[in-house]
Amino acid sequence: MGARYITALTIAGSDSIGGAGIQADLKTMSALGVYGASVITALTAQNTAGVYGIMPATVEIVEQQIDAVFADIHPDAVKTGMLFSAEIVAAVASRLRHHHATNIVVDPVMISTSGSRLIAQDAIDTLVSELLPLATIVTPNKMEAECLAGIEISSYKSLFEAGERILAKGVSAVLIKGGHFEAEYMIDYLFVSTGMSPQRFSAPIVATANTHGTGCTLSSAIASYLAMGISLYKAVGWAKAYLTKALTAGAGTDCWLGHGPVNHLFAPIPQKQHT
Repeated sequence: MGARYITALTIAGSDSIGGAGIQADLKTMSALGVYGASVITALTAQNTAGVYGIMPATVEIVEQQIDAVFADIHPDAVKTGMLFSAEIVAAVASRLRHHHATNIVVDPVMISTSGSRLIAQDAIDTLVSELLPLATIVTPNKMEAECLAGIEISSYKSLFEAGERILAKGVSAVLIKGGHFEAEYMIDYLFVSTGMSPQRFSAPIVATANTHGTGCTLSSAIASYLAMGISLYKAVGWAKAYLTKALTAGAGTDCWLGHGPVNHLFAPIPQKQHT
């Protein structure tokens, strides 16, 4: 058998400004050397200042896209992002079960960086009951974790309780993201169902307004590393390091209406030497 690509599939919404959603996922996968395939769940009209329109795909075309990808390349990892409706969530979960998908990273996208809602209310219950039990890891931010756990996170004690509550929904691992209680560092906590103590991941907070698509970038980086066969703990740490570098590289740009994107392709492309 010949050589093959390492592959990952992103199932998410499209971002017309290119900094989040499908576009951010594919940029991240490419930057990390993974071949990215995509299933588009919704079209959005958005830029760095806000979301102006959302047109969800039909359930049938979402299912057909998933089936087409798996019929050709069985992805080494799958990342889900914006799924919008309960019907689409259920369809995605059903097709991933059917195709025996592995290394599933669920980013429970609910609210955009600009504050726009990106998922219907009834979709959250379906996500919890149908998709989370399939996940290798779910990657909520503080607000999403509060929604999934049903409690307010206001202290380390409530943070840890939220992690355990989300694990109790059948998830193998949950990464609660964000600089929760320390002003100078972005602290993420990884909770796993094996009973291991929560693992702490720390990185200096980058002084930048360009944070559009950070959640998409982190989750697709985790999926990329899992596709390579990297352990979950290392995949989270390496993905966080990649995001920090992308944030740092994009911090100096000031050409956006709102929260600009990170610089996914911060590594310089080697120039051909001319003699």
